[in-house]
Amino acid sequence: MEPHSQKYKIRLGLFVAGGFILFVISIFLIGKQKNLFDPIFKLTTTFHNVSGLQVGNNIRFSGINVGTVDNIIIINDSMIQVDMILKKDVQQFIKTDCQVAIGSEGIIGDRILIITQGSYEAQSTKDNQILSSVEPVEIDAIISSLNVTAGNFVIISDQLAEIMTKINQGNGTLGRLIQDSTISNNINQMIINLKRSSKGLDENMEAAKSNFLLRGYYNKKIRVAEKAKQDSIRLKEEKTKK
Repeated sequence: MEPHSQKYKIRLGLFVAGGFILFVISIFLIGKQKNLFDPIFKLTTTFHNVSGLQVGNNIRFSGINVGTVDNIIIINDSMIQVDMILKKDVQQFIKTDCQVAIGSEGIIGDRILIITQGSYEAQSTKDNQILSSVEPVEIDAIISSLNVTAGNFVIISDQLAEIMTKINQGNGTLGRLIQDSTISNNINQMIINLKRSSKGLDENMEAAKSNFLLRGYYNKKIRVAEKAKQDSIRLKEEKTKK
């Protein structure tokens, strides 16, 4: 009985020691996540809606995890206070004009707090200082907007398909214009006739200039134009001499 009892005590001791080691490791990991073993400072902000943010969620600055959410308190029916714990070594980079926004780890990941970069001229934050916030955009609102847009796109696509079908069948003015070869030939002939008419008009104008009765009229117009040109040249020369 004694050897069996001795083995039992050894196993019990190993089990207790292993449990204690796991407990210490868990405390260390939780403390590291909560920044319990690093110098810290606290900041506060407020939101109208925290959009699923929870205590313990990460806080990021310039894409780096710099702290965690320490507490979330409902102040009143339209205001929620969020307390933050951040590493002391990033305090000098977080300015008083930085803003706090709510983001997420990927598309469907946990919520996180994102501290935007401030201006170079602004002062660094102090412990327990309040930062302004940017209200989050709800995923439900985005999905609802996308559903409306998709519905409108389907309606427009159906209408375009109906219009193209009518055009291909030769319905309407545009459809007849595209499908009816007679209309197309008439338009081509009209263009040819206009070109011929324009050419004939030019020929008639040249013939009129050569006509004995109209020659004096055209010569007079030419003389008036030349005189106006000479007067313009003379005025320019007089202005240059002055």
